[in-house]
Amino acid sequence: MTEHAATRAETSAGPATLFHGGTVWPELDAPESDALLVVAGRVAALGPAAHEHPAAADAARVDLAGGFLMPAFAEGHAHPIFGGLEAQGPQIVGLTSVEDIVAEVRRYAEAHPEEDWIIGASYNGSLVEDGLFDARWLDEAVADRPVMLRAWDYHTVWCNSRALELAGIHADTPEPALGEIPRREDGAPLGVLREWGAMDLINAVQPGYDLEDRLTALRTAGEHYAALGTTWVQDAWVEPADVDVYVEAARRGQLLVRTNLALLADPRRFPAQLPQLLAARQRIRDLGHPLLTANTIKFFADGVIENETGALLEPYCTGQHRGMEVWQPEALARAIAAVEAEGFQPFVHAIGDRAVRTALDAIEHSRAVNGETGTRPVITHVQLATAEDLARFARLGVIANLQPLWAQQDGLMTVLTVPRLGAERSDRQYQSKTLTDSGATVSFGSDWPCSSADVREGIAIAATRTTVAGDPAGGWTPEQILPLELCLSLATAGTARQAFADRGPAAWGTLTPGNAADLLWLARDPRTESPKAFPDNPVRATYLAGEQTFPATPERM
Repeated sequence: MTEHAATRAETSAGPATLFHGGTVWPELDAPESDALLVVAGRVAALGPAAHEHPAAADAARVDLAGGFLMPAFAEGHAHPIFGGLEAQGPQIVGLTSVEDIVAEVRRYAEAHPEEDWIIGASYNGSLVEDGLFDARWLDEAVADRPVMLRAWDYHTVWCNSRALELAGIHADTPEPALGEIPRREDGAPLGVLREWGAMDLINAVQPGYDLEDRLTALRTAGEHYAALGTTWVQDAWVEPADVDVYVEAARRGQLLVRTNLALLADPRRFPAQLPQLLAARQRIRDLGHPLLTANTIKFFADGVIENETGALLEPYCTGQHRGMEVWQPEALARAIAAVEAEGFQPFVHAIGDRAVRTALDAIEHSRAVNGETGTRPVITHVQLATAEDLARFARLGVIANLQPLWAQQDGLMTVLTVPRLGAERSDRQYQSKTLTDSGATVSFGSDWPCSSADVREGIAIAATRTTVAGDPAGGWTPEQILPLELCLSLATAGTARQAFADRGPAAWGTLTPGNAADLLWLARDPRTESPKAFPDNPVRATYLAGEQTFPATPERM
């Protein structure tokens, strides 16, 4: 393990590397070139100036072999520890039937008789009508030990009967605040628990993972991101135990990507929780690690449409309810004003159109209370919003963090989403071009492990609005298709703005002299191919502050 280049660059002139023999793409609308020089972890020069720079004579040379050098990707919304933990426990990601999931849980349980609980993630909620999975199906695999599986959305868990019993969840258990317990006709719990209030019942009795398991998960996540060309991640749901993991990883020199922590604000504990959030931020600041910050507060304005917990302005097609508000509007407005007054960046999960409006109203209230704070509030997902509210993003200076991979008519959309929204509302989802045309700042994220962390896959969808199979021809809601080169910018410079990294000594996201040399080397120029081919364009190497993080060098293994 060696000291990271991001640290060394602050104290040393450092080595020089000249990249040549390919296309260098600095940023959107900037002239491309054929060479880039890195000195001490920062971009020193491009094009002819790179060759003529005094440091070029003794620089190490990297032949791009006709490839494409661009700013590294940045991940505007993810859950790295959750993602890394999916490598532990039953391997159920990507399984396509209940039978296959049950078989994998049985296999894992038989191979690990020493484990008191079987815990895993994440299953595809669209495999069963309405996402209603039965505890008895898991009982067939394991009846004598508790089983808990997280769904793809991380807003739902599926448990066996033993887990429900240990959690004290039975026919007489009242519906929890901020949660739902789907039931059988006799009132007994079916087996799935939705949203915080219900999931907390099981989380109170399940053991979770120890520190070493979680450190391994974070390392796994970092290696995954490096392999995908990503060098900055917004961890969008951080609780106190997660802060412990990041602090220990930093102390051990195990952080592989720049990471900003979004500390979770809980409506059941706020504002009494605010001093704890301030203390967590100060703890990270006192650590002083160049790859780690904690500048953001995460709010959930609603749940998800697939569970009918996304907050809508008009009722779901399946009934007269309009979803769930995690925060009451007035409480959210007060809380966002309070954290912005302390210099935090609000980061609001808002899926439904009512949640988006509530989040925008809360930010507007904070502006009235605090004035312009410079905190760059973020609303993430923006799955469904009215035209009037979409126009407010630019006016209020709110960043829209979008998950481009979700804008397709895949099984999740057709099986779970469209029947709940109906055709008219379904076709108003994920209005990415409307937002970029409005002048709003847009950044990209994946919400990994809820979906793939591979930015190339998300961009392929954003630039086509089709599934991997190419459906529908011409794209779903084709008026929202984004040009591929703009997508590259949203996944780099756009997300750098979300991260406050678009200027100053800590800047990255564009290949501008003076910026950190966070670089992605692709085998081919993606602009010369169909966007559908982008996921098949190999990542040749990833560099963080000029140091290669993928492929792993011997000193980093």
